[in-house]
Amino acid sequence: MALVEPVPGEPAATATLGDERALVVADYHAGIEDGLRYEQGINLDSRADERRERMASLVRRTDPDRVVVLGDFMHSIARPGGAERGEIEVLLESIDQPVTLVKGNHDGDIESWVDCAVTPGDGVRLGDVGFVHGHTWPSEDVLSADVVCVGHEHPCVRLEDSVGGSRIERVWLRGRVNPEPFVERYDGEFSIDAQLVVFPAFNDLTGGTWVNVAGQGFLAPFLPDGLSDGEAYLLDGTRLGAYDEV
Repeated sequence: MALVEPVPGEPAATATLGDERALVVADYHAGIEDGLRYEQGINLDSRADERRERMASLVRRTDPDRVVVLGDFMHSIARPGGAERGEIEVLLESIDQPVTLVKGNHDGDIESWVDCAVTPGDGVRLGDVGFVHGHTWPSEDVLSADVVCVGHEHPCVRLEDSVGGSRIERVWLRGRVNPEPFVERYDGEFSIDAQLVVFPAFNDLTGGTWVNVAGQGFLAPFLPDGLSDGEAYLLDGTRLGAYDEV
């Protein structure tokens, strides 16, 4: 059985962490509607209740021992507004399992008020699985795991039909870790033999990196160089093949 398995049809996965089984989601971006209104002048009704119910449904469906949020729990990079902080607090109150937040670039000083465990920005290893948001380089401990899970990128593909229509779909990226950029970064020789899993964003309002469109740069400092032979998969499990050839 694989250590990290996507939940069919969902931007979420389960992970086997030794004696625990975790539900993992990335890029929740609570309060994004306020951010879009302030940053881009886009007015949308809050979908906080919908996001909370989707999480509740995933928890019921997977029955995990722990929930891992793979960074960017909140949307604003500065201090959260009332609605944003309220969304997170209500969500955490609704989850009976312990929650671990792998700190992302949007999470500010969230550890000063959030009621869950918060890891450093360079990630954490739990059992044989490493977790890092992806806005910064993962620690050597994370890279020593059998599988490394990354968020931040919001990977998507643009699919075109035979009559010229197109649509954007969120995808998973999976492949072997290419050790070279990490060995160069840490200026040393250490063994890396891991699979890399790049998570789709849980929040469907975030936009993302179109990985099969020329000129779309990756956000993570170790991508795409750190991903060997990366393949893309739709949320329903459809294998698309090499992500840059889709």
